[in-house]
Amino acid sequence: MSELAIQAAGLSKRFQINQGAGASYVTLRDQIAGWFSASRRRQRPAVSAGRENMLWALQDISFKVNEGEVVGIVGRNGAGKSTLLKILARITEPTRGTVDLYGRVGSLLEVGTGFHAELTGRENIYLNGAILGMRNDETRRKFDEIVAFSEVEQFIDTPVKFYSSGMYMRLAFAVAAHLEPEILLVDEVLSVGDAAFQKKCLGKMSEVARQGRTVLFVSHQLNVIQALCPRCLLLDRGRLLEDGETAHILAHYLGSGLTQTSWTPGPGDSVLENPYFNPTRLVLVDENLDPLTGDLLASQPFTVLIEGQVSRPHAALSVGFAVYAASGELLFWSQQIDTRQQDWPVLEPGLNRLAAQVPAHLLNEGDYRIELMVSLHFQGWFSQPGVNAPFVNLSVRGGLSESPYWVMARPGLIAPVIPFRKLD
Repeated sequence: MSELAIQAAGLSKRFQINQGAGASYVTLRDQIAGWFSASRRRQRPAVSAGRENMLWALQDISFKVNEGEVVGIVGRNGAGKSTLLKILARITEPTRGTVDLYGRVGSLLEVGTGFHAELTGRENIYLNGAILGMRNDETRRKFDEIVAFSEVEQFIDTPVKFYSSGMYMRLAFAVAAHLEPEILLVDEVLSVGDAAFQKKCLGKMSEVARQGRTVLFVSHQLNVIQALCPRCLLLDRGRLLEDGETAHILAHYLGSGLTQTSWTPGPGDSVLENPYFNPTRLVLVDENLDPLTGDLLASQPFTVLIEGQVSRPHAALSVGFAVYAASGELLFWSQQIDTRQQDWPVLEPGLNRLAAQVPAHLLNEGDYRIELMVSLHFQGWFSQPGVNAPFVNLSVRGGLSESPYWVMARPGLIAPVIPFRKLD
Protein backbone atom coordinates (compact mmCIF):
# COMPACT_ATOMS: atom_id res chain seq x y z
CA MET A 1 0.00 0.00 0.00
CA SER A 2 1.38 3.42 -1.04
CA GLU A 3 2.13 5.93 1.65
CA LEU A 4 0.54 9.34 1.76
CA ALA A 5 2.39 12.24 0.08
CA ILE A 6 -0.18 15.06 0.31
CA GLN A 7 -3.26 15.47 2.48
CA ALA A 8 -5.42 18.59 2.19
CA ALA A 9 -8.42 19.08 4.47
CA GLY A 10 -10.94 21.90 4.11
CA LEU A 11 -8.58 24.27 2.34
CA SER A 12 -10.09 27.73 1.81
CA LYS A 13 -8.44 30.95 0.71
CA ARG A 14 -9.97 34.41 0.81
CA PHE A 15 -8.60 37.53 -0.85
CA GLN A 16 -9.70 41.13 -0.47
CA ILE A 17 -10.44 42.87 -3.76
CA ASN A 18 -11.66 46.26 -5.00
CA GLN A 19 -9.77 48.32 -2.47
CA GLY A 20 -11.17 51.44 -4.06
CA ALA A 21 -9.64 54.42 -5.84
CA GLY A 22 -6.75 56.01 -4.02
CA ALA A 23 -6.07 52.99 -1.83
CA SER A 24 -2.60 52.59 -3.27
CA TYR A 25 -1.19 55.46 -1.20
CA VAL A 26 -1.97 57.37 1.99
CA THR A 27 -1.04 61.05 2.53
CA LEU A 28 0.15 62.59 5.81
CA ARG A 29 -3.13 64.47 5.98
CA ASP A 30 -5.02 61.15 5.73
CA GLN A 31 -2.93 59.69 8.55
CA ILE A 32 -3.51 62.67 10.87
CA ALA A 33 -7.25 62.56 10.18
CA GLY A 34 -7.18 58.86 10.91
CA TRP A 35 -5.48 59.35 14.28
CA PHE A 36 -8.12 61.88 15.41
CA SER A 37 -11.00 59.69 14.27
CA ALA A 38 -9.67 56.45 15.71
CA SER A 39 -11.18 56.96 19.14
CA ARG A 40 -14.59 57.79 17.64
CA ARG A 41 -14.50 54.59 15.58
CA ARG A 42 -13.81 52.58 18.71
CA GLN A 43 -16.87 54.10 20.41
CA ARG A 44 -19.36 52.87 17.81
CA PRO A 45 -20.07 49.34 16.56
CA ALA A 46 -17.49 48.04 14.16
CA VAL A 47 -18.47 47.98 10.51
CA SER A 48 -17.60 44.99 8.38
CA ALA A 49 -14.54 45.45 6.16
CA GLY A 50 -16.89 44.88 3.27
CA ARG A 51 -17.88 41.34 2.58
CA GLU A 52 -18.63 42.31 -0.98
CA ASN A 53 -14.88 43.00 -1.37
CA MET A 54 -13.94 39.46 -0.38
CA LEU A 55 -13.21 36.78 -2.97
CA TRP A 56 -13.02 33.12 -1.99
CA ALA A 57 -10.42 31.73 -4.39
CA LEU A 58 -10.74 28.30 -2.74
CA GLN A 59 -13.59 26.87 -0.69
CA ASP A 60 -13.38 23.68 1.36
CA ILE A 61 -10.94 21.71 -0.83
CA SER A 62 -10.08 18.24 0.48
CA PHE A 63 -8.09 15.47 -1.23
CA LYS A 64 -5.26 12.99 -0.74
CA VAL A 65 -2.37 12.08 -3.04
CA ASN A 66 -0.26 8.98 -2.52
CA GLU A 67 3.46 8.65 -3.15
CA GLY A 68 4.26 8.25 -6.83
CA GLU A 69 0.92 9.55 -8.12
CA VAL A 70 0.87 12.02 -11.02
CA VAL A 71 -2.25 14.14 -10.65
CA GLY A 72 -3.49 16.77 -13.08
CA ILE A 73 -5.49 19.80 -11.98
CA VAL A 74 -7.83 21.32 -14.56
CA GLY A 75 -10.36 24.12 -14.58
CA ARG A 76 -11.06 27.35 -16.36
CA ASN A 77 -9.30 30.63 -15.60
CA GLY A 78 -10.12 31.74 -12.07
CA ALA A 79 -10.98 28.24 -10.86
CA GLY A 80 -8.32 28.38 -8.12
CA LYS A 81 -5.68 26.06 -9.59
CA SER A 82 -2.66 28.31 -9.09
CA THR A 83 -3.85 29.39 -5.64
CA LEU A 84 -4.03 25.74 -4.59
CA LEU A 85 -0.48 25.06 -5.74
CA LYS A 86 0.81 28.19 -3.96
CA ILE A 87 -0.72 26.96 -0.71
CA LEU A 88 0.85 23.54 -1.20
CA ALA A 89 4.20 25.22 -1.93
CA ARG A 90 3.90 27.27 1.30
CA ILE A 91 4.00 30.51 -0.70
CA THR A 92 0.71 31.60 0.83
CA GLU A 93 -1.23 30.44 3.87
CA PRO A 94 -4.81 29.16 3.67
CA THR A 95 -7.54 31.20 5.35
CA ARG A 96 -8.97 27.95 6.69
CA GLY A 97 -8.03 24.30 6.53
CA THR A 98 -4.79 22.35 6.72
CA VAL A 99 -2.36 20.68 4.36
CA ASP A 100 0.26 18.04 5.24
CA LEU A 101 3.18 17.29 2.91
CA TYR A 102 5.35 14.23 3.43
CA GLY A 103 8.64 14.89 1.64
CA ARG A 104 10.73 17.63 0.10
CA VAL A 105 8.71 19.90 -2.21
CA GLY A 106 9.96 21.45 -5.43
CA SER A 107 7.79 23.91 -7.27
CA LEU A 108 7.72 25.64 -10.61
CA LEU A 109 4.74 27.93 -10.37
CA GLU A 110 5.85 30.85 -12.49
CA VAL A 111 8.97 31.96 -14.34
CA GLY A 112 11.93 31.90 -11.98
CA THR A 113 10.04 31.12 -8.78
CA GLY A 114 12.61 31.11 -5.99
CA PHE A 115 15.35 32.76 -8.06
CA HIS A 116 17.22 35.82 -6.82
CA ALA A 117 17.61 38.32 -9.65
CA GLU A 118 21.03 39.56 -8.52
CA LEU A 119 22.56 36.07 -8.33
CA THR A 120 24.02 34.23 -11.30
CA GLY A 121 22.48 31.13 -12.81
CA ARG A 122 25.14 29.03 -11.07
CA GLU A 123 24.43 30.61 -7.68
CA ASN A 124 20.68 30.20 -8.12
CA ILE A 125 21.08 26.49 -8.81
CA TYR A 126 22.86 26.04 -5.47
CA LEU A 127 20.39 28.36 -3.72
CA ASN A 128 17.43 26.35 -4.96
CA GLY A 129 19.16 23.14 -3.98
CA ALA A 130 19.61 24.44 -0.45
CA ILE A 131 15.95 25.55 -0.31
CA LEU A 132 14.94 22.03 -1.28
CA GLY A 133 17.13 20.61 1.49
CA MET A 134 19.78 19.21 -0.85
CA ARG A 135 23.38 18.96 0.30
CA ASN A 136 25.99 20.81 -1.76
CA ASP A 137 27.47 17.57 -3.03
CA GLU A 138 24.03 16.45 -4.25
CA THR A 139 23.53 19.69 -6.14
CA ARG A 140 27.08 19.51 -7.51
CA ARG A 141 26.43 16.01 -8.80
CA LYS A 142 23.41 17.24 -10.76
CA PHE A 143 24.89 20.58 -11.81
CA ASP A 144 26.21 19.67 -15.29
CA GLU A 145 22.99 17.86 -16.15
CA ILE A 146 20.90 20.88 -15.11
CA VAL A 147 22.98 23.30 -17.15
CA ALA A 148 22.98 21.06 -20.22
CA PHE A 149 19.20 20.66 -20.08
CA SER A 150 18.62 24.41 -19.66
CA GLU A 151 20.86 25.29 -22.64
CA VAL A 152 22.18 28.41 -20.86
CA GLU A 153 25.81 27.29 -20.48
CA GLN A 154 27.07 30.50 -22.06
CA PHE A 155 25.27 32.62 -19.45
CA ILE A 156 25.52 30.43 -16.36
CA ASP A 157 27.74 32.99 -14.57
CA THR A 158 25.55 35.97 -15.59
CA PRO A 159 23.02 37.41 -13.10
CA VAL A 160 19.60 36.01 -14.00
CA LYS A 161 18.08 39.51 -14.08
CA PHE A 162 19.67 39.75 -17.54
CA TYR A 163 18.07 36.50 -18.77
CA SER A 164 15.23 36.48 -21.25
CA SER A 165 11.97 34.94 -20.05
CA GLY A 166 12.78 31.82 -22.09
CA MET A 167 16.22 31.43 -20.51
CA TYR A 168 14.69 32.04 -17.06
CA MET A 169 12.11 29.33 -17.63
CA ARG A 170 14.57 26.79 -19.03
CA LEU A 171 16.85 27.13 -16.02
CA ALA A 172 13.98 27.21 -13.53
CA PHE A 173 12.45 24.04 -14.97
CA ALA A 174 15.81 22.28 -15.14
CA VAL A 175 16.48 23.01 -11.45
CA ALA A 176 13.00 21.93 -10.31
CA ALA A 177 13.05 18.72 -12.34
CA HIS A 178 16.64 17.59 -11.68
CA LEU A 179 17.10 18.24 -7.96
CA GLU A 180 14.80 15.32 -7.16
CA PRO A 181 12.28 16.60 -4.64
CA GLU A 182 9.86 13.93 -3.48
CA ILE A 183 6.91 16.17 -4.46
CA LEU A 184 6.95 18.33 -7.60
CA LEU A 185 4.37 21.10 -8.17
CA VAL A 186 4.19 22.42 -11.73
CA ASP A 187 1.95 25.21 -13.04
CA GLU A 188 1.69 25.71 -16.83
CA VAL A 189 5.40 25.15 -17.41
CA LEU A 190 4.79 24.00 -20.98
CA SER A 191 3.07 27.26 -21.92
CA VAL A 192 6.44 29.05 -22.04
CA GLY A 193 9.21 28.47 -24.51
CA ASP A 194 9.48 27.22 -28.06
CA ALA A 195 8.16 23.92 -29.38
CA ALA A 196 11.50 22.14 -28.99
CA PHE A 197 11.79 23.16 -25.34
CA GLN A 198 8.18 22.19 -24.66
CA LYS A 199 8.87 18.74 -26.11
CA LYS A 200 11.99 18.41 -23.95
CA CYS A 201 10.02 19.43 -20.84
CA LEU A 202 7.33 16.87 -21.60
CA GLY A 203 9.96 14.15 -21.91
CA LYS A 204 11.48 15.13 -18.57
CA MET A 205 8.06 15.22 -16.91
CA SER A 206 7.41 11.70 -18.18
CA GLU A 207 10.76 10.59 -16.79
CA VAL A 208 10.00 12.16 -13.39
CA ALA A 209 6.67 10.31 -13.33
CA ARG A 210 8.36 6.98 -14.15
CA GLN A 211 10.81 7.51 -11.28
CA GLY A 212 7.91 7.28 -8.85
CA ARG A 213 7.94 10.85 -7.60
CA THR A 214 4.69 12.60 -6.72
CA VAL A 215 3.65 15.28 -9.22
CA LEU A 216 0.79 17.79 -9.20
CA PHE A 217 0.49 19.34 -12.63
CA VAL A 218 -1.67 22.29 -13.68
CA SER A 219 -2.18 22.90 -17.40
CA HIS A 220 -4.75 24.10 -19.92
CA GLN A 221 -3.10 21.77 -22.47
CA LEU A 222 -5.39 18.80 -22.09
CA ASN A 223 -3.29 16.60 -24.36
CA VAL A 224 -0.42 16.90 -21.88
CA ILE A 225 -2.75 16.11 -18.98
CA GLN A 226 -3.97 13.03 -20.87
CA ALA A 227 -0.42 11.86 -21.54
CA LEU A 228 1.01 12.39 -18.05
CA CYS A 229 -1.78 12.10 -15.49
CA PRO A 230 -3.86 8.99 -14.77
CA ARG A 231 -5.86 11.01 -12.23
CA CYS A 232 -7.33 14.53 -12.30
CA LEU A 233 -8.92 17.10 -10.00
CA LEU A 234 -11.53 19.39 -11.57
CA LEU A 235 -11.87 22.82 -9.96
CA ASP A 236 -14.56 25.38 -10.65
CA ARG A 237 -14.88 28.78 -8.94
CA GLY A 238 -12.76 27.67 -6.03
CA ARG A 239 -14.53 24.37 -5.39
CA LEU A 240 -13.48 20.79 -6.09
CA LEU A 241 -16.14 19.50 -8.47
CA GLU A 242 -14.73 16.06 -9.11
CA ASP A 243 -11.73 13.84 -8.42
CA GLY A 244 -11.19 10.75 -10.53
CA GLU A 245 -9.87 9.05 -13.64
CA THR A 246 -8.52 11.51 -16.22
CA ALA A 247 -10.63 10.51 -19.22
CA HIS A 248 -13.82 10.89 -17.18
CA ILE A 249 -12.76 14.21 -15.66
CA LEU A 250 -11.76 15.70 -19.02
CA ALA A 251 -15.06 14.64 -20.58
CA HIS A 252 -16.86 16.44 -17.73
CA TYR A 253 -14.61 19.49 -18.10
CA LEU A 254 -15.03 19.73 -21.88
CA GLY A 255 -18.79 19.55 -21.50
CA SER A 256 -18.93 22.20 -18.80
CA GLY A 257 -17.87 25.16 -20.91
CA LEU A 258 -20.77 25.95 -23.20
CA THR A 259 -19.80 27.58 -26.48
CA GLN A 260 -22.08 29.41 -28.88
CA THR A 261 -22.86 26.46 -31.14
CA SER A 262 -26.30 27.54 -32.38
CA TRP A 263 -27.75 30.55 -34.20
CA THR A 264 -31.33 31.51 -35.09
CA PRO A 265 -32.42 34.83 -36.67
CA GLY A 266 -32.86 37.86 -34.44
CA PRO A 267 -34.31 41.34 -35.01
CA GLY A 268 -31.20 42.53 -36.85
CA ASP A 269 -31.05 39.63 -39.30
CA SER A 270 -33.77 40.74 -41.71
CA VAL A 271 -31.03 41.63 -44.21
CA LEU A 272 -30.55 37.89 -44.76
CA GLU A 273 -34.11 37.30 -45.92
CA ASN A 274 -34.45 36.22 -49.53
CA PRO A 275 -36.79 33.95 -51.54
CA TYR A 276 -34.08 31.48 -52.60
CA PHE A 277 -32.81 30.32 -49.16
CA ASN A 278 -33.96 32.24 -46.11
CA PRO A 279 -31.75 30.89 -43.27
CA THR A 280 -33.59 29.91 -40.10
CA ARG A 281 -30.91 28.01 -38.18
CA LEU A 282 -27.17 27.33 -38.06
CA VAL A 283 -26.06 24.76 -35.48
CA LEU A 284 -23.14 22.43 -34.74
CA VAL A 285 -24.21 18.86 -33.98
CA ASP A 286 -22.63 15.51 -33.20
CA GLU A 287 -22.87 12.26 -35.17
CA ASN A 288 -26.41 11.73 -33.83
CA LEU A 289 -27.44 15.26 -34.89
CA ASP A 290 -27.68 16.33 -31.25
CA PRO A 291 -26.44 19.90 -30.66
CA LEU A 292 -22.92 20.21 -29.26
CA THR A 293 -23.00 21.54 -25.71
CA GLY A 294 -19.32 22.07 -25.02
CA ASP A 295 -15.77 21.80 -26.31
CA LEU A 296 -14.82 19.13 -28.84
CA LEU A 297 -11.98 16.62 -29.01
CA ALA A 298 -10.03 16.78 -32.27
CA SER A 299 -10.63 13.02 -32.60
CA GLN A 300 -14.40 13.63 -32.87
CA PRO A 301 -16.10 14.59 -36.14
CA PHE A 302 -18.83 17.21 -36.01
CA THR A 303 -21.57 18.31 -38.39
CA VAL A 304 -22.59 21.77 -39.52
CA LEU A 305 -26.40 21.78 -39.84
CA ILE A 306 -27.99 24.57 -41.90
CA GLU A 307 -31.74 25.07 -42.17
CA GLY A 308 -33.61 27.49 -44.40
CA GLN A 309 -36.86 28.19 -46.20
CA VAL A 310 -36.93 28.06 -50.01
CA SER A 311 -39.73 29.93 -51.78
CA ARG A 312 -38.22 30.14 -55.26
CA PRO A 313 -35.64 27.49 -56.26
CA HIS A 314 -32.66 28.83 -58.19
CA ALA A 315 -30.00 26.87 -60.09
CA ALA A 316 -27.20 29.19 -58.95
CA LEU A 317 -27.99 28.93 -55.23
CA SER A 318 -24.93 28.27 -53.09
CA VAL A 319 -25.22 27.42 -49.37
CA GLY A 320 -22.31 26.60 -47.09
CA PHE A 321 -20.00 27.81 -44.37
CA ALA A 322 -16.57 29.34 -43.80
CA VAL A 323 -14.22 28.32 -40.97
CA TYR A 324 -11.95 30.92 -39.38
CA ALA A 325 -9.21 30.44 -36.79
CA ALA A 326 -9.22 32.57 -33.62
CA SER A 327 -6.50 34.69 -35.27
CA GLY A 328 -8.98 35.62 -38.00
CA GLU A 329 -7.33 33.56 -40.73
CA LEU A 330 -9.69 31.80 -43.14
CA LEU A 331 -9.12 28.04 -43.09
CA PHE A 332 -11.59 26.93 -45.75
CA TRP A 333 -14.98 27.36 -47.40
CA SER A 334 -17.38 24.48 -47.93
CA GLN A 335 -20.52 24.65 -50.09
CA GLN A 336 -23.18 22.24 -51.24
CA ILE A 337 -22.03 22.76 -54.86
CA ASP A 338 -18.44 21.57 -54.25
CA THR A 339 -19.07 18.00 -55.50
CA ARG A 340 -20.22 16.66 -58.89
CA GLN A 341 -23.41 18.38 -60.02
CA GLN A 342 -25.37 15.11 -59.99
CA ASP A 343 -24.50 14.75 -56.30
CA TRP A 344 -25.78 18.17 -55.24
CA PRO A 345 -28.67 18.02 -52.74
CA VAL A 346 -31.92 19.14 -54.39
CA LEU A 347 -33.39 22.17 -52.63
CA GLU A 348 -37.17 22.31 -52.98
CA PRO A 349 -39.85 24.79 -51.81
CA GLY A 350 -40.35 24.61 -48.05
CA LEU A 351 -37.94 23.89 -45.21
CA ASN A 352 -34.61 22.41 -46.29
CA ARG A 353 -31.99 20.97 -43.93
CA LEU A 354 -28.39 20.59 -45.11
CA ALA A 355 -25.79 18.68 -43.09
CA ALA A 356 -22.04 18.70 -43.76
CA GLN A 357 -19.75 16.57 -41.59
CA VAL A 358 -16.27 17.91 -40.79
CA PRO A 359 -14.02 14.87 -40.34
CA ALA A 360 -12.09 14.05 -37.19
CA HIS A 361 -8.43 15.07 -37.01
CA LEU A 362 -8.75 18.08 -39.27
CA LEU A 363 -8.81 21.08 -36.93
CA ASN A 364 -5.92 21.85 -34.61
CA GLU A 365 -6.48 22.60 -30.94
CA GLY A 366 -7.94 26.09 -30.61
CA ASP A 367 -11.01 28.26 -31.05
CA TYR A 368 -12.90 28.63 -34.32
CA ARG A 369 -15.63 30.79 -35.85
CA ILE A 370 -17.95 29.17 -38.40
CA GLU A 371 -19.86 31.63 -40.60
CA LEU A 372 -22.92 30.96 -42.77
CA MET A 373 -22.65 31.45 -46.52
CA VAL A 374 -25.69 32.00 -48.78
CA SER A 375 -25.39 33.42 -52.31
CA LEU A 376 -26.35 33.13 -55.93
CA HIS A 377 -23.12 31.94 -57.51
CA PHE A 378 -21.31 34.86 -59.18
CA GLN A 379 -24.45 36.99 -58.88
CA GLY A 380 -24.73 38.25 -55.33
CA TRP A 381 -24.45 37.56 -51.60
CA PHE A 382 -27.19 37.21 -49.03
CA SER A 383 -24.95 36.02 -46.17
CA GLN A 384 -21.32 36.96 -46.87
CA PRO A 385 -18.46 35.75 -44.63
CA GLY A 386 -16.65 38.60 -42.97
CA VAL A 387 -19.45 41.05 -43.80
CA ASN A 388 -22.93 40.14 -42.55
CA ALA A 389 -22.75 36.39 -41.94
CA PRO A 390 -24.31 34.79 -38.83
CA PHE A 391 -21.81 32.62 -36.99
CA VAL A 392 -21.29 30.00 -34.31
CA ASN A 393 -18.18 29.25 -32.23
CA LEU A 394 -16.31 26.01 -31.63
CA SER A 395 -13.50 25.15 -29.21
CA VAL A 396 -11.30 22.12 -29.94
CA ARG A 397 -9.43 20.82 -26.90
CA GLY A 398 -7.38 17.62 -26.82
CA GLY A 399 -7.62 14.41 -28.83
CA LEU A 400 -5.13 15.51 -31.49
CA SER A 401 -3.40 12.19 -32.06
CA GLU A 402 -2.77 8.77 -30.56
CA SER A 403 0.95 9.29 -31.16
CA PRO A 404 3.03 9.69 -27.97
CA TYR A 405 5.06 12.36 -29.79
CA TRP A 406 2.17 14.78 -30.35
CA VAL A 407 0.24 15.56 -27.20
CA MET A 408 0.22 19.34 -27.57
CA ALA A 409 -1.26 21.65 -30.16
CA ARG A 410 0.63 21.03 -33.39
CA PRO A 411 2.36 23.67 -35.49
CA GLY A 412 0.17 25.06 -38.23
CA LEU A 413 -3.46 26.02 -38.57
CA ILE A 414 -4.81 22.51 -39.09
CA ALA A 415 -3.71 19.15 -37.69
CA PRO A 416 -4.70 16.27 -39.99
CA VAL A 417 -3.59 12.76 -39.07
CA ILE A 418 -2.49 11.25 -42.38
CA PRO A 419 -1.44 7.57 -42.26
CA PHE A 420 1.77 6.48 -43.94
CA ARG A 421 2.46 3.10 -45.50
CA LYS A 422 5.67 1.51 -46.65
CA LEU A 423 5.95 0.69 -50.34
CA ASP A 424 7.65 -2.47 -51.48
